Amino acid sequence: MDPIVLDALLSLISEGKTPTVATTKSRLKSPVPMPTIIAGIAAYRQDPEGVAKLDKPSFGTTAKADLVHQSQLDRIEAKLDKLLALLEKDA
Repeated sequence: MDPIVLDALLSLISEGKTPTVATTKSRLKSPVPMPTIIAGIAAYRQDPEGVAKLDKPSFGTTAKADLVHQSQLDRIEAKLDKLLALLEKDA
């Protein structure tokens, strides 16, 4: 489960609230795709006690995920730069 979604779910559970898509989305610390949120809610509904027992994500886990996303963005940006250079060259 996505650590950002898990953190939001655990926050709601700790307050005694039943997580829904809307309440979970409102607790997210950064944007998460809707299917990821729905998957987290589905996991909670299948095993509420199991999700409640999961540890909160550590900073290292979130930082690692951020580094992976940044790496992906860097690769995409490099490809875009190459494509723009090719277009400018042909123009």
